[in-house]
Amino acid sequence: MAAKKGRKKAGKKAGKKGGAKKARKSAKRGGAKKSAKKGAKRTPNAAFMKPMQPDAALSAVVGGSMMPRTEITKKLWGYIKRNSLQDAKERRMINADDKLKAVFGGKGKVSMFEMTKLVNKHIK
Repeated sequence: MAAKKGRKKAGKKAGKKGGAKKARKSAKRGGAKKSAKKGAKRTPNAAFMKPMQPDAALSAVVGGSMMPRTEITKKLWGYIKRNSLQDAKERRMINADDKLKAVFGGKGKVSMFEMTKLVNKHIK
């Protein structure tokens, strides 16, 4: 019986080693296969490209015409950069001026990750 236990343990170790070898070989080869070719352009997600209407508070910053979410984000960042509203020390934070306070719900300082959540409330 002792011999059987030894064989079982050896078998388990061999199974683990085989998986580790495969992982190392995969890492050497470049990991996961890439589905897109290097020169091929990606098609944008239709949900991002759907024209949206900003409300009055947001249109004071980005303009009143209908535009996709991606364009709204670009214009909002353009406004932030033009008016130097990004915090100098903590670059993730945005210091809101009067126009942006209306968009940010009265908050004076908002992180860039929270900004997208607050902007989505002003888009229809």
